[in-house]
Amino acid sequence: MSDPAILLAVTNGIATLTLNRPAVRNAIDDAMRGEMIEALEQVAADPAIKALVVTGAGTAFCAGGDVRGMKNRLAAPAEEVAINGWRRQARTHKSITLLHLMPKPTIAAVNGAAAGLGADVALACDFILAGEAAHFTMSFINRGLIPDGGGMYFLPRRIGLAKAKDLVFSGRRVGSAEALAMGLADRVAPDADLLAQAQAWAEQVGAGSSAALALAKATLDRSLESTFEQVLAIGSQSQAICYTTAEHRASVTAFLEKSKK
Repeated sequence: MSDPAILLAVTNGIATLTLNRPAVRNAIDDAMRGEMIEALEQVAADPAIKALVVTGAGTAFCAGGDVRGMKNRLAAPAEEVAINGWRRQARTHKSITLLHLMPKPTIAAVNGAAAGLGADVALACDFILAGEAAHFTMSFINRGLIPDGGGMYFLPRRIGLAKAKDLVFSGRRVGSAEALAMGLADRVAPDADLLAQAQAWAEQVGAGSSAALALAKATLDRSLESTFEQVLAIGSQSQAICYTTAEHRASVTAFLEKSKK
């Protein structure tokens, strides 16, 4: 049997999902899509998991879509190319949606190349921690394609429309220092310490109330498309839920008990 394309480990409430096809720089094929969907559904459903780190095995984060899969797609009868592509897109979009809507903080620990769909995977996370050797490439244009894993949604929200157009139109490579300067990456870490720093960061941002984190994330992710009044309305509903949680009750009770002393 071949090795699993996705590895999932949980330590101290922090899940680490590793893209595990290092021989092809973790290029995403159909099997990996399926395994990724299963792993992300597992993380989302497990209340013991507080945050998620996504990284790649070997020397790359993810080189994008598997070009050999593209070859097989082109070899199919002409009348099947579009519908097969549509089905593949649906699975890609399901995995990216699960990652983006994960009701817990997510961090991409980008080691080496994050190219094409690999860059989209990183962008779907809440935060990007880049290793010093990391680099990002919206390389779709080099294959005569457009970003199809959410990059055209995520990228302009991170770096602005003009910079996003530059990266998508040119397909040029962006190193970790430039990525940090333009806001594509949030932090840079030494390569040898990348995963440890990502997991420590995940512990920090995932330490609060799980309900409050999930509701705050869901609201923030809609804020750029919502009016001020809509954000307030969503927030009032979310706050009402927070009022009922055990974490809120315990926090208020502990504060009042302490103030009596």
